[in-house]
Amino acid sequence: MHDLMMRTRIAQALELPEPQKDIKISGWVRTRRDAKGFSFIELNDGSCLNNIQVIVDENTPAFSSLDKVGTGASLEVVGELVLSPGKGQRYEVKAQTLKVFGEADPETFPLQKKRHSDEFLRTIAHLRPRTNKYGAAFRVRSEAAFAVHEFFRERGYFHVHTPILTGSDCEGAGEMFRVTTLPTNEIPQNKENPFENDFFGCEANLTVSGQLEAETLAMGLGQVYTFGPTFRAENSNTHRHAAEFWMIEPEAAFATLDDMMTLGEDITRTVLDRIMTRLPNEMELFDKFVEPGLLEHLKHIVQSDFVKLPYSEAIEILSKTKAKFEYPVSYGLDLQTEHERYLTEQHFKKPVIVYDYPKQIKAFYMRLNDDQQTVAAMDLLVPRIGELIGGSQREERLDILTKRIQDLGQDPENYWWYLDLRRFGSVPHAGFGLGFERLLMLITGINNIRDVIPFPRTPNNLEF
Repeated sequence: MHDLMMRTRIAQALELPEPQKDIKISGWVRTRRDAKGFSFIELNDGSCLNNIQVIVDENTPAFSSLDKVGTGASLEVVGELVLSPGKGQRYEVKAQTLKVFGEADPETFPLQKKRHSDEFLRTIAHLRPRTNKYGAAFRVRSEAAFAVHEFFRERGYFHVHTPILTGSDCEGAGEMFRVTTLPTNEIPQNKENPFENDFFGCEANLTVSGQLEAETLAMGLGQVYTFGPTFRAENSNTHRHAAEFWMIEPEAAFATLDDMMTLGEDITRTVLDRIMTRLPNEMELFDKFVEPGLLEHLKHIVQSDFVKLPYSEAIEILSKTKAKFEYPVSYGLDLQTEHERYLTEQHFKKPVIVYDYPKQIKAFYMRLNDDQQTVAAMDLLVPRIGELIGGSQREERLDILTKRIQDLGQDPENYWWYLDLRRFGSVPHAGFGLGFERLLMLITGINNIRDVIPFPRTPNNLEF
């Protein structure tokens, strides 16, 4: 009979309108406490932040299985869902039968009932989803991804899949992971095409962005977005960088830079608002234990009109401040994180969109402005994180785009298909890239990218 009963997830059990005579729940033991004639087990199945208390009476068949039950063990419990007399919990389960799926040796199980450091938990990334903080972080990640898809669907954007393997470098930075089936000692160094015997017959890399391919799809579907993994071979050990991360990249035909500024502002506000509404318990945890004042900070962002500021004015503000910066500020240099945080946290005290950057510090595909010196690019900056979104109106004029590619030392032939979009029915179009992990850092208050992605890929770290 019990084997045929459907399992109820703990999140569902805690929301049931009334007690239940028979219920089956499963999960992992967080704690076990014994009292005279009873044992109290806190069980969590990952469906929500809250545990459910299971009470095992010494007079029930379940009591005989308790010698195998310790923190970390996995159980199935069948019993009665009753109102709880204890504070802070609506229901508890009076166990009738108890099945142990897997034991956990208390001497070697690394997650005990104490606070563990983030550094330690990164070394056991396979177990950290069972902690309150990381269980909450990865539920937020899931809900935020859903909110992103929801956001674009509501606005008529089509979700498209762009390739992970690529023969082009979107950024022109050269910091790409090479993909090859050739042994290292078989790659000829002095040959016109050293990769002719490789799988693709040419050099192949992991993508740094789905943008160029998304542009081609936008030229037929009108409005599209990609949401997938991207890769950067940067030997960077900062708290904001990873070698593998997820990007949200909308592209829209017949769109301008102003349209992308509005879209970037809207998606930031919308996702923040929906996470706070849908996952209140998780957000309270982050507000209490990770970043005190987080909820007030996020509500302020949701309610704010973002500042729109030309790059030249941003440089002027930064040049005049008495704040001390590690990196110099002058026209023609890119903004560093410390500059971005000063603008958002101290000067304006809210998100800032900086636009119209000097052409020499931006990529070839960004539209040249009429002044011939700047491009129609924008960065959306938020407090604590710095740059969240980088985007631009794309260069739709064939002659100017070709010259920009050449000026940056690249071969237009490598982009023949991209240039074809400007030969056959070219239109004004625009898009941006939003770093998903940075959005999660903003939402949760977690200050290291390694802790908002389940299995971080950073220099010298490829475990799990």
